[in-house]
Amino acid sequence: MNDSGTNTTLLGSLLYFNSTILNVTSQPNTSFLAVTNATTTAMSPVTQPRPQTNGTFTTLVMLTTLTTTPAGAPVSINVPYLVAELVIAFLSTVGNLLVCAAVGFNRKLHTVTNYFLVSLAMADVCVGALAIPCAIMTDLGIPRHNLYLCLLMLSVLIMLTQSSIFSLLAVAVERYVAIFMPFRYHSTMTPRNALLVILITWVLAFLIGLVPLMGWHKTPPADGFCFFVNVVDMSYMVYFNFFACVLTPLVIMFLIYAQIFLTVKQQMRRIAADRGGQANSEGATNIKKEMKTATSLFLVLFLFTICWIPLHIINCFLLLCPSCYVPLPLLLTAIILSHANSAVNPFLYAYKMKSFREAFKGIFLCCRGGIEGQDHHDNNRVNTTHNS
Repeated sequence: MNDSGTNTTLLGSLLYFNSTILNVTSQPNTSFLAVTNATTTAMSPVTQPRPQTNGTFTTLVMLTTLTTTPAGAPVSINVPYLVAELVIAFLSTVGNLLVCAAVGFNRKLHTVTNYFLVSLAMADVCVGALAIPCAIMTDLGIPRHNLYLCLLMLSVLIMLTQSSIFSLLAVAVERYVAIFMPFRYHSTMTPRNALLVILITWVLAFLIGLVPLMGWHKTPPADGFCFFVNVVDMSYMVYFNFFACVLTPLVIMFLIYAQIFLTVKQQMRRIAADRGGQANSEGATNIKKEMKTATSLFLVLFLFTICWIPLHIINCFLLLCPSCYVPLPLLLTAIILSHANSAVNPFLYAYKMKSFREAFKGIFLCCRGGIEGQDHHDNNRVNTTHNS
């Protein structure tokens, strides 16, 4: 920070999960500073932001600031952070559209498991095409003086995250039925039932994300800026969203996969000790195939957990431990990591699943052949015109 300047601007970021930081009240013609433990240094006069009305936050850390410009001036934004978000949005949108196209055009990929993965991919497409742009807008305080539109935009990422969790849960249950109830699998896990489950998961995710619009939100600030911390109640984010709607399904899924791996391992040992017939050989092959599929799908769940849990833990610390200090680089890393999860799954499918890898390769070759064919056709037209 330049101590000699009077118009001091703190670059920061207030995308979706900047809810982990305290309430912020924007003031016109005022420079905001980070205030920690009520310690200040000699610098230009500042107005401290108003703390939470419940009095729980004593450490004030500002991520967004206003310069001493006329009232209603836009909020400063961290440019490298913005670039990172836009790159993630692009990769997430393009990569997951490729997943949807691979399943749609390749009949070999028309399985119940892949239908759930397409639902997960569509949620990630929406994160890149819709949620991240909404987060960038609300980082600038837009829309202003429109509480319900503000809440709707802030709730988009909550809805899509919840849809992703439910899709992962559906995949885990489908794998459980395939391994533990193989004779009932084809009658239970039909494409029609899969589509019905997908519809239910999206409706539930939509309702959970809209809870703030139903009344569980803070009183809107007088300045009308649409900042997450000013509008969304942190108790909703921690107790309802994280503990009930995120952590509980994750624990269930990890228990399901743990039981799958233990059971498959026991079956493989039993078959290895009792070899000698063709049936046993075929059974071992099928079990290895199921094990490989379950391992790849577990990696999807594991990456989701690794990407999202750090940010939720930060939320918990700042709600339950008001005196805990969270460094800005750590917070930005957690936010980027959570959004980046939407872009990693297509790479994982291409690396771990041969069927998806071949489908992706087919799409690229088809696109390349179409472009080369178009170029050849254009060259022929040019030569024909020149000769005539």
